[in-house]
Amino acid sequence: MNALTKTNFNFPDQKSVYHGKVRDVYTLANDIVVMIASDRISAFDHILPKGIPYKGQVLNQVATFFLESTSDIVPNWLLATPDPMVAVGKKCEPIRIEMVIRGYLAGHAAREYKAGKRTLCGVTLVEGLKENDRLPEPIITPAAKAEEGHDEDISKEEILAKGLVPEEIYETMEKYTRALFHRGSEMALERGLILVDTKYEFGLFNGEVVLIDEIHTPDSSRYFYAEGYEDRQKSGEPQKQLSKEFVREWLMQNNFQGKDGDVMPVMPDEFVATVTDRYIELYERITGKEFIKADASQVTQRIENNVVEYLKSI
Repeated sequence: MNALTKTNFNFPDQKSVYHGKVRDVYTLANDIVVMIASDRISAFDHILPKGIPYKGQVLNQVATFFLESTSDIVPNWLLATPDPMVAVGKKCEPIRIEMVIRGYLAGHAAREYKAGKRTLCGVTLVEGLKENDRLPEPIITPAAKAEEGHDEDISKEEILAKGLVPEEIYETMEKYTRALFHRGSEMALERGLILVDTKYEFGLFNGEVVLIDEIHTPDSSRYFYAEGYEDRQKSGEPQKQLSKEFVREWLMQNNFQGKDGDVMPVMPDEFVATVTDRYIELYERITGKEFIKADASQVTQRIENNVVEYLKSI
């Protein structure tokens, strides 16, 4: 199966290109951005050597689904999706604070809590919690975006004291974060899922705070299956997850956590096919729609044709 792991387009009026871990962002004239969701997959801050067919399409279409479903409460950057793997939108000035919101004690928060910490990003956590418990109310635990490596935990107080974001803009981001998480949680429950935690990124467009990048995708969010959640918590069983956590688990089973000296394991074709199937399952479960595979035989030509045709129309 074909997987798109590299792009090297030259679109009309192109000014620059940025290759991220998963997405390639092409900036054009007139403040237009073409964002291509590749089939690359990353874990532990490393890009894995093999791409995952249809992963980019899943990410792009899930993000589009949720951007369109939340545009009534938060303005966003998206203008169109001219190709299953492409989003075109307004170029915004990114705000270098990632707004992480958690409804449950999972992942990084659970590890910090287990280590004895009761304050996370300036938020005090109650005693007596165990991993994957629901929090009394969702908490916002921001991260300062690093140029390289891991983003760093930071409190609201530190953000304002350092002048990283003006208070008025931060308050708007916080308000939007809570509204988005509330909407996302409602939509997830309708699909038999629990939105555990997620992250949002914002930018400024003409001075207005705008939601950018992706939202509520399996790469940026953690989901649990709602059915059986309470029973699993009572019995101390691990929760059934719907995210790319299973890829991290496979890497750990193969002695890779991104640490110095770790050797990246070779992903067998059978495992790659399994990852594709899981991402498609994620798409269908989260959106309630059937996943229709795009023609991947000449994917770069298809993307170029679709983007160029769209650009002619605006």
